[in-house]
Amino acid sequence: MSAQISHRLYLITDRSLLRNQQKLIEVIGQALDGGVRMVQLREKDLSAAQLWPLAQQLRDLTRRYNAQLLINDRIDLALACSADGVHLGAHSIPVAVARTLLGPDRIVGVSTHAAAEIRLASEAGADFVTYGPVYDTPSKRAYGPPQGIEKLRSACQNAPCPVFALGGIKPAHLTDITQSGASGIALISAILSAEDPAKAATQFCTRINRSN
Repeated sequence: MSAQISHRLYLITDRSLLRNQQKLIEVIGQALDGGVRMVQLREKDLSAAQLWPLAQQLRDLTRRYNAQLLINDRIDLALACSADGVHLGAHSIPVAVARTLLGPDRIVGVSTHAAAEIRLASEAGADFVTYGPVYDTPSKRAYGPPQGIEKLRSACQNAPCPVFALGGIKPAHLTDITQSGASGIALISAILSAEDPAKAATQFCTRINRSN
């Protein structure tokens, strides 16, 4: 993997799964207790003014665990809160422009849904990509039907950068995912909606790291 991407579990926020914003902070803290060391703040319905205090809270929290924080889409907020990088989607600023603005030392992640997109993202300066949805999940149905494990395997085969499998991932899927060549997994509800987020994080971290 890229020297900047040393973790194999990537947790993505979604406060709609929880009671309120403060509960999100609590659950992220529990996930960090459980071993998560890479978090993306992704709350696309919030304005910059609404995101700013949340970004500050998560930056303070992740620092205590020496964990990486990425901000979805908002390069301005990432720079303002000294985040480790950004995560870009199909409607974001071009990857190459983001890389120029952020410089060589911050992380740029990119959402992809096809093998060709992985190559283009890497060539433009991405450090890693997410690929999916691999399995069915309500949060990703707008992006089309599940890709499935065979498409993930094909996408990883010649990928020029680390690929994180995303979408509907459960512990039972981890063997297939690691055997596909994926560098890691990106999770949302599997941890945020878990009865015990710290325990869920530990189980996923242990399983995915054991495959090294």
